[in-house]
Amino acid sequence: MDLIVGIDAGTSVMKAVAFTLAGRQIASASVRNTYTTGDDGSVTQSLDQTWLDCTRALRGLGEKVDNLAARTTAIAVTAQGDGTWLVGAGNRPVGDAWLWLDARAAPTVERLAASEADRQRFEATGTGLNTCQQGAQLAHMDRHCPDLIAGAETAMHCKDWLYLNLTGVRATDPSEVSFTFGNFRTRRYDGDVLAALGLTHLRRLLPEVIDGTEISHPLTAEAAAASGLKAGTPVCLGYVDMCMTALGAGVRSEGRNAACSAIGSTGVHLQAKAVADVVLNAERTGYVIALPIPDIVTQVQTNMGATINLDWLLQLGADLLGEFGVAASLTDMIGRVDQWFAMSKPGNVLYHPYISEAGERGPFVNARARANFTGLSSRHRYPDLVRAVVEGLGMATRDCYAAMGALPPELRISGGAARSASLRGTLAAALGAPVRVSTREEAGAAGASMMAAVAIGAYRTMDDCIADWVTPELGEAERPKPGDIDRMTRLFAAYSEVRRGIAPAWDILAAR
Repeated sequence: MDLIVGIDAGTSVMKAVAFTLAGRQIASASVRNTYTTGDDGSVTQSLDQTWLDCTRALRGLGEKVDNLAARTTAIAVTAQGDGTWLVGAGNRPVGDAWLWLDARAAPTVERLAASEADRQRFEATGTGLNTCQQGAQLAHMDRHCPDLIAGAETAMHCKDWLYLNLTGVRATDPSEVSFTFGNFRTRRYDGDVLAALGLTHLRRLLPEVIDGTEISHPLTAEAAAASGLKAGTPVCLGYVDMCMTALGAGVRSEGRNAACSAIGSTGVHLQAKAVADVVLNAERTGYVIALPIPDIVTQVQTNMGATINLDWLLQLGADLLGEFGVAASLTDMIGRVDQWFAMSKPGNVLYHPYISEAGERGPFVNARARANFTGLSSRHRYPDLVRAVVEGLGMATRDCYAAMGALPPELRISGGAARSASLRGTLAAALGAPVRVSTREEAGAAGASMMAAVAIGAYRTMDDCIADWVTPELGEAERPKPGDIDRMTRLFAAYSEVRRGIAPAWDILAAR
């Protein structure tokens, strides 16, 4: 028994990954997830199909790893966060799940956020209210979908639903509890938060809270038959995928807290902190999410659009080339980003990366926010625009970390964009901190599996586990040049001024 199997049920892909007890990934299998969107803003997913996809991924892993069932010493599960997965009598689904992408609760969020009680809710959870969250969705269902509430016995999240199918136990974890219905200081449900959401009367729907580093439950015979694994294998309920990914990618190492950014289509920025060091902003945005380490949390800000800004500019260039009969794919264009960046001279062109049709959500929330260039002159050319967009991603990252308090002493980055030398250098200069790339391939499944490794006693503490699973996967520190830090600090001051000053124009532009 030398393996741990980690399950990571993302929005797009369901993954099952096998790791050795020392953290080496040996195989993975995946199945595409499916969800349904509606004209009313709904985004839903079948609970039964999600469980079926989980078993398919596990069986796929079994086809790649010899004797997987007998070799598996523990199973761990994490998944997409937020959303509402209702379960009723006989552990059967009550309708399809409302995913974190579902927008139907928007009017309820506006109503609740405008109440006096929302400040108290934010102080407890450390988390801005938005349509993603189960609290807002339950409050909306309570008013507009009473039949769903009437048929529900338990409100779960995606990983909780999978854990129920694996073990027969209804439970949730401290991370989603603390930022949705609880207090990040206690990691327990909070009556004042429930009252602020208008959900005191629905307290019955909230499941028991268990910590997967301390408590596990055995795989049931039914789940074993469906998955191809061995009945009785300990199953660990991981924390939400966002903090599991950060844990696996290096948000903490060598007993010290750090920061971790995943630069993909969106930007996700997490900084590990002691509870006492959390700084809550006046705008009531971001998240505070518990880590599976005593008294340590991650403070989180997410910006809506990261590499999609670069994709837009590169596609613009490809489209123009196409007008002249020159075929250039987006992949071709991406391969030239570092070259164009090097061709340009450091200047004073700013880009605010709010290219998403949904506006911005971190560190401020404004659905009407839109992208803009500032500082252009007739001498600027395409490489200068590329530089401005890359530097705009660095500015947005700094904007998010600045909203959490002091800038981090070191940044770990993951995601495909981490391969870009120009982006790495820009991030280092924007934060004035060294950057290290995490080479961990499946960080979310790894983070959950690390919890299982501690739960079964393979490691005494999470920091001991991090020493084997995380630290060896971190690349060398890439340090910024002092001159680059000074320039980016100056540009960020202008970036902030323009961002605040242009906001009224967004309202005018959005008017019909």
